[in-house]
Amino acid sequence: EIRLALLEADVNFKVVKAFIDRVRDRAMDQSVLASLSPSQQVVKIVRDEMLALFGDTQGGLTESSKRPRVVLLLGLQGAGKTTTAGKLAKWLAGQGRHPLLVSTDVKRPAAIAQLNVVAGKAGVRVFDPAGDLDPVSRARGAMGEAATKGFDVVIVDSAGRLHIDDELMSELAAIKSVTDPSDLLYVADAMTGQDAIKSAGEFNSRVGVTGVVLTKMDGDARGGAALSVVSVVGVPIAFVGSGERLEDLEPFHPDRVVSRVLGMGDVLSLIERAEKVIDQDEAAKLEQKLRANEFTLEDFRDQLRTIRKMGPLEQIMGMLPGMGNIKQLADNKPDEKQLGRIEAIIGSMTPEERRKQHIINGARRKRIAKGSGTSVEEVNRLLKQFVQMQKMMKQLGGLAGLSGGGKGARRRAMEMLRNRR
Repeated sequence: EIRLALLEADVNFKVVKAFIDRVRDRAMDQSVLASLSPSQQVVKIVRDEMLALFGDTQGGLTESSKRPRVVLLLGLQGAGKTTTAGKLAKWLAGQGRHPLLVSTDVKRPAAIAQLNVVAGKAGVRVFDPAGDLDPVSRARGAMGEAATKGFDVVIVDSAGRLHIDDELMSELAAIKSVTDPSDLLYVADAMTGQDAIKSAGEFNSRVGVTGVVLTKMDGDARGGAALSVVSVVGVPIAFVGSGERLEDLEPFHPDRVVSRVLGMGDVLSLIERAEKVIDQDEAAKLEQKLRANEFTLEDFRDQLRTIRKMGPLEQIMGMLPGMGNIKQLADNKPDEKQLGRIEAIIGSMTPEERRKQHIINGARRKRIAKGSGTSVEEVNRLLKQFVQMQKMMKQLGGLAGLSGGGKGARRRAMEMLRNRR
């Protein structure tokens, strides 16, 4: 079953064979721990061996004292290099760095314009000299611009092809020689599976690759490519793209990917997302309200908005333990539009109604339904669910500290994961 699951997840067959042999040897060699059942013991062995596949892989960029440091993005056409350039620039800006983007893709129509658009959304600068259509000249110019204007990172979005050819490799070698990059990141589409691994190996042998960025990991790909990259190509995974938004790029964490593959969820990534969008002062106020049983519809609306900032509901639910296969549960997929309808209903109430929902009588319900473009039944359902939620919040008031994030939340998350294992 393990062999079939890995092959279906598009893990390289040689990696699968060696992996199964190691799991079998360990499973046959160990006595069952008193705290685990035999099946739990096998899951633990599988998890440990999956982590061993990645070796000492550390996500993110390598340590470098160069200023400006250069990140050269490599890959075939359509893998998502340009979008990844914008995501990486936004991630670096969030780390307090000052990135400069430059496109050396002069053959693909509108490639340079696309990077300008992506950079504008990310709020970062682009080096785009008018009329200069020489890839090496553009890269050299970006280095000069960074040195004179104080940019500490230059991200070079290189050209791609539908296949690997000598012309492309010569162009990349020339760009590499004038920029001396600290990181050569191969951008691979996780949906293409073994083709992505094969291409990454080719680029590594001909240009040199220091890390891999796996894009479209939020699609139907089950992470098999991730399990193959380190073993087959011999380079670590640096980042994982998990969505279309510019925020959807995260440093690669082997333990989190393995936990997702095994259906254990990814509570730590969920908490990190929450910490980015939750205001600590607001969280403290909410905790006080929960303890005092003063949670209102206004607070509920604010919490809905916070959750929506964290990303698509389907992604968030996929990070929860036991919810890893939510994408397969077509009938139970979370309805993003429903959140919008709930927000519209609450928005159609007066401030007093939002604070004291018990005053909402039949006439008020009709007015709220008309104002929000919904039905009275939907308004009734929301109010009924909110009353139930208030009761639950009262019971859980003492546990509200989790919403504050921070080290305490991380510690509790680790305890949750350990208990599941």
